[in-house]
Amino acid sequence: MAPVTHPVRLTERINRIEPSATLVVVGEADKLRQQGIDVVDFGAGEPHFSTPQHIKDAAIAAIQSNFSKYTAVGGTTELKDAIVHRHAVDFDSDYRREEAAASVGGKHALFNVISVLVDHGDEVILPVPYWVSFKDIVRYAGGNCVLLQSDEAQGFRVTADMVAQLVTPKTKLIILNSPSNPSGAVMSAEDMTEVVRLAHQRGIWVISDECYVYLNYTGKRFSVGSLREYRDRFLVVGSLSKTYAMTGWRLGFTLGPAAIITAVQKLQSQSTSNPTSIVQKAAVVALRGPQQCVEDMRAEYIKLRDHVVKGLRSIPGVKCTLPEGAFYAFPNVSEFFGRSGINSASDIAGKLLREVHVATVPGEGFGSKENIRVSYATSMAELNRGLARMRKFFGSL
Repeated sequence: MAPVTHPVRLTERINRIEPSATLVVVGEADKLRQQGIDVVDFGAGEPHFSTPQHIKDAAIAAIQSNFSKYTAVGGTTELKDAIVHRHAVDFDSDYRREEAAASVGGKHALFNVISVLVDHGDEVILPVPYWVSFKDIVRYAGGNCVLLQSDEAQGFRVTADMVAQLVTPKTKLIILNSPSNPSGAVMSAEDMTEVVRLAHQRGIWVISDECYVYLNYTGKRFSVGSLREYRDRFLVVGSLSKTYAMTGWRLGFTLGPAAIITAVQKLQSQSTSNPTSIVQKAAVVALRGPQQCVEDMRAEYIKLRDHVVKGLRSIPGVKCTLPEGAFYAFPNVSEFFGRSGINSASDIAGKLLREVHVATVPGEGFGSKENIRVSYATSMAELNRGLARMRKFFGSL
């Protein structure tokens, strides 16, 4: 008798979303490496620096002292106080301990917040290009993304007027990401303030994703957390990943109204529970310890940014705006559409990986059909190797 087989039926909500475009690229690049192929990786969105030694030492000390039990779901009191302290010192905010929650990375923090704020049919204003996970997290929660198209000729900047034009009675949430992944665009403090003021007046929530807030190259670093009078309508989501080169450590946080933080911790209590206890000890030292490492990394990123943008602009047909933050360039490659069977940014990224072994992320994952994302969080030597391969590739089209 033949075995009975049944089709796998997944939930409607999981079918609303797609795999992360960046993680797909990482997986494809890894497959090539396993075949012994030398890949220049401009795909991964993580610092090439090692985690600073004093932070590593704190983790080792936590292990040696057996700090290995469960903690409170949203992090220890010590960690919450450190998060609040760092933000107050750097951005003149005045959050309390009960207005902070730690999570398993910034992505987890965003998933939590969107899950507790967005219901079926709610509209969420999302600037384009957007970080790959925003749209899918909103869709998983049942919300509808209202896309705000930014202008590449204006450096992908988003203004308060652009946001205001998309507000409807169904608008529940506005997502801001400055500096932006993938474009590196930075919203002005004035525009961010106006968006928050508008949201406050209309009863709309704002999430400010500030995972790259310390990698702002304009000289005008800003957090909406400093806007104390409007704090009952916005949440700040941050991460130690980019600031302290701690991507694999997985430690993010949320700052916001106590009622929302309570809901976030309620959700987290039924998913991951607390962030890793050992990482929490290291995070306290990162936040309260010397901050020169942050400035040193930022200074190096500026040099790398200038170098990669100059290199990309030197390739005939490639256009590239100057990113004002984060560690990505977002060159426009549409000049090559229609050549050699190329019709999209995905085609370009695929050929770059297969033919010259340079990993980039196609713009479609960020809502842009004409761009690819190039991470310059790598060494100058690796940038030069990759740029040389890209110059050869584009020159052959």
